[in-house]
Amino acid sequence: MSTDEFDVVVIGAGPTGENAADYAVRNGLTAALVEAERVGGECSFWACIPSKALLRTGHAVAAARRLPGVEASLDPAAVLARRDAFVHGLDDTSQVDWAVGAGIEVVRGVGRLDGERTVRVGDRVLRARHAVVVATGSVPVRPPVEGLDSVRTWGSREATNAAEVPARLGVLGGGVVGCELAQAFARLGSRVTLVNHGARLLPSAEPVAGERVAAAMRDEGIDVRLDQGLDAVAPGTDGAIVLHLGDERVEVDELLVATGRHPNTADIGLDTVGLEPGGPLAVDDSGLAHGDWLYAAGDVTGRAPLTHMGKYAARIVGATIAARAAGTPLDTAPWGEHSATADHAAVPQVVFTDPEVASVGITSEKARDAGLPVRVVEIDIAVAGSSLHADDYTGIATMVVDTEREVLLGVTFVGQDVAEMVHAATIAVVGEVPLSRLWHAVPSFPTISEVWLRLLETYRSDAAR
Repeated sequence: MSTDEFDVVVIGAGPTGENAADYAVRNGLTAALVEAERVGGECSFWACIPSKALLRTGHAVAAARRLPGVEASLDPAAVLARRDAFVHGLDDTSQVDWAVGAGIEVVRGVGRLDGERTVRVGDRVLRARHAVVVATGSVPVRPPVEGLDSVRTWGSREATNAAEVPARLGVLGGGVVGCELAQAFARLGSRVTLVNHGARLLPSAEPVAGERVAAAMRDEGIDVRLDQGLDAVAPGTDGAIVLHLGDERVEVDELLVATGRHPNTADIGLDTVGLEPGGPLAVDDSGLAHGDWLYAAGDVTGRAPLTHMGKYAARIVGATIAARAAGTPLDTAPWGEHSATADHAAVPQVVFTDPEVASVGITSEKARDAGLPVRVVEIDIAVAGSSLHADDYTGIATMVVDTEREVLLGVTFVGQDVAEMVHAATIAVVGEVPLSRLWHAVPSFPTISEVWLRLLETYRSDAAR
């Protein structure tokens, strides 16, 4: 048994853990980064990066076909090869090299808390002078469907790293993962059946987003079943999988289970420090979870389970630990240096379907449920920039306005290539830019961003009535 001491010990080397360790080291502390699988984590090897690599070529082909004089097609084998290049064949050497070069010690193995400021990794004990950071992410939820354990299934990992494109793919779940991968494989050549228990896709987004995505999927041949439970599954002939959908039987070659994720806290030693395992690890806005030494960031907290939000929280955590270690006063006021305020009302997200769904802040439904005085403006994206961008361009823009303060609470864009517009919306929401000032942010012509002018004109026109 060996014992080593560091200023900070981070459990989990995904993007969140990497950022927490990096920001600690940048501030003059020593850090160990513990990882049982691959440095770079879920995002780099099994989620964000490979899924977008699978989607991108199909989207580019679809976009090209919306312009006259262009013929476009794709080679599924080339798409899979490009995906492999992005995940480096599941080799994390470059990520490890980055960590070592940044002055972080990488420790391979399963890390678990073992009492105050202590992490055990096999026969090695790591003690933290200042802080332990839990960044263990999340794990898939497996639904209680009869017969599900009797057949092979894909999770997101198997889907994003598939070696071949199945002829028939079943997708259970209409959230982000289900929608993105259903469309990716449909465009790679699969015949896709998507089964969603709820009445709409993308239920956490504005309703129009799920409606537009469902319509687009159906237009390209995806069989989208809404309000449809999966009653049971069973093995079929020749390796097929049979989906029992009411009185109907649908055979598929692979079944992707994409029914959500939950924080990975069940087996990380929380009980050794008096905390209950199993649920999200609750933190304050500085990332502090317990005592004056245990922090957490990312999916494991359940606050904003997105890679970029985990990295944001990790930057806050790293800066907070360094400030406390130096005896520097903390700035924990809203939007302060040591406060992850954006987690509450300014979370940006892009769903990389076609049409894309780009949003930030809260939806109109959540605003009304909170009793806020709001006006919702929803208009088609129909400006010169969108007309030039693609023939028969269809899109929609929604903004949720606090009518007392006249600032934006939320913005959603749905349409081809709208993802790059979300950061402007994020700045407006985070900065609480008054609409009277936003009126002077002149959009360039001819770009899709001109929809901002149309949104503000519509709001002003409605207010004048």
